[in-house]
Order: sequence, then structure tokens, then C-alpha cells
Amino acid sequence: MFSQTNCEDISDPKHLFLRSENSKTLELTTSSPGASPRDTRCTYHTCFDVYHCGYNDKTRISVYIYPVNQYVDQAGNAVTLPVSKEFYEMLEAIADSPYYTNDPDMACLLVPSVDLLNQNSIRLREVGQILASLPWWNNGNNHLLFNMLPGGSPDYSTVLEVDTGKAVIAGGGFSTWSYRRTFDVSIPIFNPLIQPDKMPQKSYLEKRTYLLISSQTSLHKEYRDVLHEIEKQEPRFLFIQKCPTDERTWNFSRRCKENVAYDYPQILQDSTFCLVVRGARIGQPALFDVMSAGCIPVIVADGYILPFSEVLDWKRIAVTVLEEELENLIQILESYSQEKIYELRQQVTFIWQKYFSSPKAIALTTLRIINDRVFPYAGKSYEEWNDMPNTKTIKNPLFLPLRPPSAQGFTAVILTYDRLESLFKVIHSVAKVPSLAKVVVVWNNQKKSPPPMTSWPDIGKPLKFVKTRKNKMSNRFFPYDEIQTECILALDDDIVMLTADELEFAYEVWREFPDRLVGFPSRVHLLDNTTNKWKYESEWTNDISMVLTGAAFYHKYFSYLYTHAMPVELKTWVDEHMNCEDIAMNFLMSNVTGKAAIKVTPRKKFKCPECVNTEMLSSDLGHMIERSDCINQFTRIYQSMPLKSIEFRADPVLYKDDFPDVLKKYKDIGML
Repeated sequence: MFSQTNCEDISDPKHLFLRSENSKTLELTTSSPGASPRDTRCTYHTCFDVYHCGYNDKTRISVYIYPVNQYVDQAGNAVTLPVSKEFYEMLEAIADSPYYTNDPDMACLLVPSVDLLNQNSIRLREVGQILASLPWWNNGNNHLLFNMLPGGSPDYSTVLEVDTGKAVIAGGGFSTWSYRRTFDVSIPIFNPLIQPDKMPQKSYLEKRTYLLISSQTSLHKEYRDVLHEIEKQEPRFLFIQKCPTDERTWNFSRRCKENVAYDYPQILQDSTFCLVVRGARIGQPALFDVMSAGCIPVIVADGYILPFSEVLDWKRIAVTVLEEELENLIQILESYSQEKIYELRQQVTFIWQKYFSSPKAIALTTLRIINDRVFPYAGKSYEEWNDMPNTKTIKNPLFLPLRPPSAQGFTAVILTYDRLESLFKVIHSVAKVPSLAKVVVVWNNQKKSPPPMTSWPDIGKPLKFVKTRKNKMSNRFFPYDEIQTECILALDDDIVMLTADELEFAYEVWREFPDRLVGFPSRVHLLDNTTNKWKYESEWTNDISMVLTGAAFYHKYFSYLYTHAMPVELKTWVDEHMNCEDIAMNFLMSNVTGKAAIKVTPRKKFKCPECVNTEMLSSDLGHMIERSDCINQFTRIYQSMPLKSIEFRADPVLYKDDFPDVLKKYKDIGML
């Protein structure tokens, strides 16, 4: 399966392990000692010596690659084949990486230059002798062996059948019985016959012709029978196999159904889901094929340890179905919403490109997993492993892992038109918050002048008003010179129900998360499966994806982005419709940070007691429809859906506990 390469044209000094004066031709005899059998009880804590791993620095392992030697038997016949192109690329990637060292005495991990990717290409006993002859073998301690195709006919073991002692195996076919958790690494089976650059680009939003495709050859009869039954009942299922004309010389790039031929793997791009069923080996290169085509894998292989499952969340990548549930496959797949399908497609492409797409990516991912075991405090987080970087993000150097100082306080920016009585109540209410530094009123009424300063409330804090030139909802997010604090509290002029304790607590939450929108009224976006459009939802749910800026804290930096960096088309939409500026800010911040907004306290009622329904925009059904239109327009403009849904709410400690108020820092927190 893997092609051979010529290692004679090596010029990079880092690659001298492939061609150095230390390379020798060594003879194996029948009496040469072999390695001890694979220790099935190994764990990271019992078989890995971490005391060899501090030489590079305190955050990175060092890896040594043995020179490539030639091994012959007593008759002078070569015991090993030339290094395959794929294995050479793995060694080259390690040599070019920050992990590499040319000093074995300083190495945490040692990689033999013996190509074990395909067990069918090696002589098992002799390879065991080769490993035992390595100068630093030491029963395999801290050695790493790569293997993608383990086992041989007829049993097809799920692990490399070479005596490997205590060596770590990065293997492509582990089952729950053979995988040594915390010790081995499960890797994908690379398919060198796949050429992704020859496949057309397809958007994750593009409609697919088929619901499901099965394209594997040589499936077990039991599985074929079930799939034929599904095929009879489901026209959206395409069951293709090896072409009848390919019996002698198999053409990998073709699959057939009866007399109709399909280009492979291009046909996989026409399906939403692609089946990956266990074969003679539990690990299948078909998984690599379908992911390279951007198709969502449907994995039917009980007990299979999925590639890099130690760090990758496969629930976000694939559909896993028990073998006994194969006959119910269509019902299972139909339960997935269009929104979930879009998420899975994006994740499949991201994971394949980053971790699966080349021998280099596979080798470096393996080393990073081992590195994270050795130095967990410097390891990548779940989000760093699994979350897609937002390519449209405005790179933001502002936010460091530090809390903004509390002494600076926040500026309350209140947008108003002409509701003076309600406005003054809001000013009096917010003035009671200890961390308030200043109040800035944005006067959005060009037909009427604001009252003289003598009639404004005396709150003991600076109070300024800014008269705008045009009545625009975006005026609330302009970075006015009067705002001198990092933190801004955006307030509507009718939010009179929030207490000082609630606002003070929300400000403290913002100090913990200064790159988030932190506020009170929350909303969620949903995908309507009937119309395939996004819908704005104001019902009370545990999920939230937006916090309305009628009462929300955010960093002044985002006012600059909203004013100067947000797409002009989006700002124009907001100003023309006099709506959705809060949704636009949620889109902007989630797009920049890749993070969700945070809801604070359990309060869900935000009605203005003095306002009637005709004055409340949110009471209008047409308004809700327009908010949904906004979400769909903004998604089109951003060419993606940046909003993140989470189930999270920040509450003060003890707020519901039956303790005396004197023990509670925030006593006046609103109820549901």
C-alpha cells in the first residue's frame, strides 16, 4: 500500500540520520537475540520514563531518530525493504520539528528508522531482532513505533505482531482489547492513493445528492445483506462496490453500481454521510477517504479506538453506530438536523486538514499528544485541539490573561430618544453601583433638544450627554471621547429593574471575561429545518447564544471595531431597519473571539413597568420576524455563523442559599 522512496539525495543536515557515516550494514543470525514480547500491561506511569524528558526545556520533549541501517540475513539477503515514501515523510517531519535532537543521550523519545507501517511488508521475527539490537533499546523504554496496517491473514490482529517490549505504538487499528490507554496512540490509516487537490472544492452549505454512500470493497456478506435491504427501501442511499471489469487489475479510482461507474473518491462529495464499516481489519483507510472528501463518516466498528481519540471529540466529527443497529441506519441519520450536519461537515474538514491530511501531520500530532502527557501544564486545551480557528477573525492583541483593574470602574452608556422619566430612573438606579465611573447619555432625538443640565439628576458621579447628528441605533456603540474606561455598560433607557448588586456582580464577571459580552437578557438562534433558515428565539431556554445590549458589559475595543472594522453592509442594514444593532454586536464579538456571550444572574423578566406594549419593540411579532431576517442577513455577510450556543450562567456564590444576608456579598439579586 505504501510506496518506496530513494533516500540517497539527502542534503539537509537535519536528515543525516538517513545518510551518515554511522549507517551500517548489519547481519542478523539465527542466534541474534530478539526483543521481549509486547508488554500488554503498560501504562504511561509504569512503562514511560519521564526523567529523560527534561533536557529540551520544561515544556517540550526531545526526539532522536536512529540512523537508517541495512539489515541482511546470513545469506546476504535484505531483511527489510527500503523506507516507504510515507515513513520517510514522517521521519523528515520529526527531524524538521522543534522536538528533534541528534543526541540520543538527551532524548526523551527514540524513533527507530525501521519502516513498520505495513505489517505485510516486514519479517516479524527479524524485525524483533533488529529492535533488540538497537543501542538504546532497553526493552523498548521510551521508544516510539509507527504502524498503520497491523495483523495479517487470516486473523488480522488489531496491533502490530512484532515483539516490541515496552515501546509505545502509534497504531492504526487498535481495538479496546489491544489499546493500552495513556500509553499507545491511535492514528489514522493514511491512504497514498487519495489526491485531495484533484477533488473540487465544495462548501459545507452546499446541498448533497445522496443521504448516504457506502463505497467500501470486500465487505463481509452479513453487512452487504443488510445494506442491500436498506438500498431497496431508501433511494437516497448509494451502495457502490468494485467494478466487475476490475477483477484482474483493480482500478482504485472507480466504483460501480450495476453498469454505472463513479469516480472515486469524488463521488463521496455528493453525499451527506459516508459509511465506514469494519472489514478484515477493524481500522479502515475508508475513514481517511471519506474525511478527505468532506463527507461525514458513519462509523460501524464496535470496539474501534478512533484516531487521536485521546484529544479529539469524535461526537463532533462523526456518527458512531453499533453494528447491531446497522439496519436502523437511515432512521438514525434522519434524526440529525441541518444545523448539526453543517457543524459536522465543517469539523470533518478541519480535523482532516489539521491532523490527518499527510504523514507529516500524523507524526507531529502523535508527538504533540505524547508531549502533552509529559508536560500537561503546557498541553493544549480541549478547545485548542477541537475548535476551528476563525479565519475571518480580526486578530486582537488587546486581551491578555489578566483581569482589568477594578479601580477604573465602568462607564454607563445609555441610549435614549425622549423617555425622560424612565431615563432619569435608570440614571438614579445605575448611580447606586459602587464601580460606576461615569454616565454618558446618547441623545438620539434630533427634533428635540435634551433638557438643561440643571434638570438632570444629581448623582455624585460625572454625567455627560452626547447629541447625535442622526437617529441611528449604531450610535450607542460609537467610541465617544467621553468614555475613558475600558469597560462599557450599554443600557436602554427603560431598563429600570436591575439592582445595584446585579450590576456590580455583572461588572465583576466581566472583569473575569473582558473579551466577552456579559449581560442579562439572553436570546438564542435556531435553525428551522423546514425553511433551512436561522430563527431568532426569545423563549426561555437553557441555551443562549446572544446577550442583548439593552443591559450588557463589554470592552471599549469592540466599539472601535463596530464603528471602524465591521462590514459596511451590515452597519447599513442596522441603520436602515433601526433594529438588530445588538445582534450585530454579538456577531462581531463572537467572530473576533470565537467565544460565546455570558448571561448573568437568573433574572429573565425585563419589562419596563411604565411602558405599554405599543412602546415595546419586542412585543411586536413583526419585530421578531425582522430579527430572524437580521440573523440570516448577517450570516450571509459573514459567510458563516459565528454565534456560539452554550449552557452557562454566572450566579453569585450563596445567592439562593439560606444564609444571613450579612454573609452574602450580593444580597439583592433578582429572581426568575
